[in-house]
Amino acid sequence: MDLGIRGRKAIVCASSRGLGRGCAEALAEAGVDIVINGLDETRLKQTAQEISDKWSVTVTPVAADLASPDGQAALLSACPDPDILINNNGGPPFRDFRELDRADMLAGVTMNMITPIELIQAVIDGMTERGFGRIVNITSISVKMPLTGLDLSSGARAGLTAFLAGICRPVANRNVTINNILPGVFNTDRIRGGHDASSGKSIEEFVAERAANVPAKRLGDPAEFGKLCAFLTSEHAGYITGQNFLIDGGLFNGAF
Repeated sequence: MDLGIRGRKAIVCASSRGLGRGCAEALAEAGVDIVINGLDETRLKQTAQEISDKWSVTVTPVAADLASPDGQAALLSACPDPDILINNNGGPPFRDFRELDRADMLAGVTMNMITPIELIQAVIDGMTERGFGRIVNITSISVKMPLTGLDLSSGARAGLTAFLAGICRPVANRNVTINNILPGVFNTDRIRGGHDASSGKSIEEFVAERAANVPAKRLGDPAEFGKLCAFLTSEHAGYITGQNFLIDGGLFNGAF
């Protein structure tokens, strides 16, 4: 399917690896020029080169911390008028909520709620003026199915979801959409970060155990996540807004 977005411009946050990279790859395949982002400059440049070589699109790497005003400014300087914004950021690590102090909580809310809102503030008026905009926020299955130890991440992402529910409707008539993708357990560094060496299990055993709990009996592939993201940014998705899309292999045990 031709997604109808060839030649568009996109910012893909936290995209040197994992789900963000899966989104960047899928957009590049659709012919979109992209700005990718990460903290590790060496890895970021390598990712940019690999995507550019594969899909023959312009890929601009911006090494920056999105939670900082300077980092956001650098990203927007590289792409002042994006047609597509993919909000993504690392979440707080697994931790008992009793161990969280005020600084931890403020940092988590900044990363997973305030930062994406600030980026949307910066780009949405331009999108409405041009009559095209696609904003996709990568949140988490924990918005619907809170996970013990990820309470801060769950709360911040749920806050973002509620905040944007009132933002997406007034711009829908200008062909600007805002949707969220809620990943389950994917084959990324993030899942391995939950491994506790003191458990006596190897990382391989830990990952296999997590996969066994998924009805699909496997971890998700970042590439398939990226394909869903790319569709939501396409010209065919203009009538879809204000929605949460679970992609979890059936892990969330609820009604459709």
